[in-house]
Amino acid sequence: MKVEMFNFDLPEELIAQVPLENRTSSRLMVLDKQTGEIKHEIFKNITEYLREGDCLVLNDTRVLPARLLGSKPDTGAKIEVLLLKQIEGDKWETLIKPAKRVKIGTEITFGNGKLKAVCVGEEEHGGRLLEFSYEGIFYEVLDALGKMPLPPYIKEQLEDQDRYQTVFAKERGSAAAPTAGLHFTEDLLDEIKDKGVKIAFITLHVGLGTFRPVSVENIDDHEMHSEFYRVTEETASMLNEVKQQGGRIISVGTTSTRTLETIAAANDGKFAAGNGWTDIFIFPGYTFKAINGMITNFHLPMSTLIMLVSALAGREHVLNAYKEAVSERYRFFSFGDAMLIL
Repeated sequence: MKVEMFNFDLPEELIAQVPLENRTSSRLMVLDKQTGEIKHEIFKNITEYLREGDCLVLNDTRVLPARLLGSKPDTGAKIEVLLLKQIEGDKWETLIKPAKRVKIGTEITFGNGKLKAVCVGEEEHGGRLLEFSYEGIFYEVLDALGKMPLPPYIKEQLEDQDRYQTVFAKERGSAAAPTAGLHFTEDLLDEIKDKGVKIAFITLHVGLGTFRPVSVENIDDHEMHSEFYRVTEETASMLNEVKQQGGRIISVGTTSTRTLETIAAANDGKFAAGNGWTDIFIFPGYTFKAINGMITNFHLPMSTLIMLVSALAGREHVLNAYKEAVSERYRFFSFGDAMLIL
């Protein structure tokens, strides 16, 4: 299957640059995965499409303010650091800009010396291993000095950093937000629970690989990035019970979907507690084992995310829906509007 089959024309002005003032006021396209029928809604009305006995699965990962602006104490040269993954202790895999200025042994300081780092390794892809030193608790220092690593297609500065966090964000570790969850407020979640819909949480720490373009011609040749997930006993039990009683499991976002499908594939369609790394690549032809429906944002042309959505609702239905979204001036990507697939 060719990657080009998932292309569509997207005017640049439809890429949302800032979040709406009210999280629930974004638009919602409802897509029937069987017929391709489309309805236009407002996100706050999503409760009308949920039933008692359903289960909504949310990703409770919390985005790290992982972008650090520092300098080399010997020359004063400015260095930008992006934290990718904690290796062990205070050692992190990072991306550096400009990387050519940072060799093994190079020191970098941040926030007038509140945080220091030394390069202890160079990666094949151009990344650097940094070992940090500081006083106190690393994440508190990071909260004080770091900035949100917004996706490359967002050019505007984010005034309120909490708007790139879901209201239920809890487990620190993501390089990017699970953006389908940004549309929920505490009040809306309470309204959903009052309808008899269960709420379950999983954790998948989103890596920057989610923004990496597919650079091959054929989908089969794409190497999927790997991300860490965790599912608790409580969540696994709730999902098994919902499935047994005939309720629908509706994942919020591609991250929740990938986690649930990874777990179900390893357990004959059932759910089990556990954690690990998933590199599951879902595209048309895939048989879903975990979910019945999905809430998601509108994605990049020819991305692994639009391929996943197409696997659930069919490529033609999805591309037709995206064409209509462009025509109806929906807002795309992280701060954009949402789609409900049932």
